[in-house]
Amino acid sequence: MGYATAAELATRYGADRLIDLTDRDGDGIGDDPMIAQALADADAEIDGYLASRYRLPLPTVPALLTRIACDIAIYRLLSLRRMGDIEDARRRYEDARRLLEAIAKGHASLGLPASLPLDEQPALSLAAAKSGPAPVFGPDQMGSY
Repeated sequence: MGYATAAELATRYGADRLIDLTDRDGDGIGDDPMIAQALADADAEIDGYLASRYRLPLPTVPALLTRIACDIAIYRLLSLRRMGDIEDARRRYEDARRLLEAIAKGHASLGLPASLPLDEQPALSLAAAKSGPAPVFGPDQMGSY
C-alpha cells in the first residue's frame, strides 16, 4: 500500500517542481519512474517506523501519513540536486522523521477513525506487544500469595 501518489505529490509541490527535479534528459517531461521510486522509498521508511507499533498494511491511509510520505519523497528527489536546494527539504524530512518516531512511541496518533470495525483496527505489532510495560502484578508485587 502506498501512502501517497504522484498526483498527491504534484498537488503539494507543483507539477512544474516535479518536472524540474526529475527531467533528466531536458525534454520538459518528468521522470515517472524516478517519482515512483522516491514514493516507494518514503513508503519503506514509514513502514520501518510503523511496523514497531502497528500491524501493516494499515486499513486506511491517514492524511498525516500522506503528507509525511510527500515530504520524504520530495526530500529524496531534492537530495539528488545541488546542495542549496535541499535546506527546506531537509527541515521537512527531519520533521517527518520526528513525527514518525513519536507515532512509533505512541506519543502521536495516526488519527485513524474510531468507527473502524474491530477487525479493521490496526493492532500492535508483535514487537510492540512483546516490549510493552512490565506487568502490574508480578511475583515481586504479590509476595507469597
